[in-house]
Amino acid sequence: MNAPEPLAALREFKNHDITPDVARPGVRYERRPARRPDGSTVAGLYNAWIWLDNPGQYNSYTTDMVKGVILAMRAASNDRAVSCVVFTGAGDKAFCTGGNTKEYAEYYAGHPQEYRQYMRLFNDMVSAILACDKPVICRVNGMRIGGGQEIGMACDFSVSSDLARYGQAGPKHGSAPIGGATDFLPVIVGAERAMAACVLCEPFSAHKAYQMGMLTDIVPALKVDGQFVANPLVETQRMVDEFGRNVYGEPKTGEALKQAKALMARGTVDLSRLDAKVEELCAKILLTFPDCTTKTLEELRKPKLDAWNRNKENSRAWLALNMVTEARSGFTAFNDGPKDDREVDFVALRQKLAAGQSWVGSLHDEIQPKGGQHG
Repeated sequence: MNAPEPLAALREFKNHDITPDVARPGVRYERRPARRPDGSTVAGLYNAWIWLDNPGQYNSYTTDMVKGVILAMRAASNDRAVSCVVFTGAGDKAFCTGGNTKEYAEYYAGHPQEYRQYMRLFNDMVSAILACDKPVICRVNGMRIGGGQEIGMACDFSVSSDLARYGQAGPKHGSAPIGGATDFLPVIVGAERAMAACVLCEPFSAHKAYQMGMLTDIVPALKVDGQFVANPLVETQRMVDEFGRNVYGEPKTGEALKQAKALMARGTVDLSRLDAKVEELCAKILLTFPDCTTKTLEELRKPKLDAWNRNKENSRAWLALNMVTEARSGFTAFNDGPKDDREVDFVALRQKLAAGQSWVGSLHDEIQPKGGQHG
């Protein structure tokens, strides 16, 4: 049976978009035909794909990109023909690694008033995701770290390549993960796991993220000799540890790690299964009442929204002031330090602060990595 032609408009619609052109440098907006579960396309209906398109810097968002995401989310929300929103990153290395540290270090560091204005845009980006009238699916094509993890958790669903890595970076790089992580993680994974993720900043695998309840689904993305294989860098078969707990996604070590890296080198990344799983989820959502779905989204978002709206303004103020002290040092170290050493000397910093040394003066330079531009 042939698909029916799109119905003619019954009335002339008003345009509720802020601007007719949502394109901004580093963000792409794309309408893709909606599909039924059998794969057939649906006339006149679409899914909106919003791409972070800065793969050379792991899709870290610049100021212009933040503006682009806000406008794109609003456009997708207003588009009467859009069923779902897919939020993703270009390439196969990263969904997003957070704010653009080059821009942070070279423009915002030491300028709290400027960073405060930037954080207004960032807050509006997170709020635009949480306020979208359509389901938002995070297609995790690679690393989802720092602020990238935060905007990913603002989405309603997350479907991930099993090669992706997750985690926070704040206290390791001069910030606090208060752009959503401290709001969303306790809701999603519980207080203790949220504490470990936000304070220790240790990255973890997609398998572990799935086990923790952060993901809707994961799919293999590494192809070796024409066949998909699970991420060889993590142990996915060890189901119970010595304490009787279920364990997934623990990193391999020793000889097993060497063999896993060799297998990785032989393989190629293929995201076709990720795309198929995203389309499958979009197709399932297509076969629901749209207004009932939107109301369900609004209710299920409330725990995240309640925490986010309660904290976002004082978080913005603190992050701006922090750009004079620890954020300035942390982002400078990451941007200017040598490739294998992009963190400040934390012990020296604590010693100097304990001795009463002021941030006004030489302290910033004294804790920078050796061998960097400020070392």
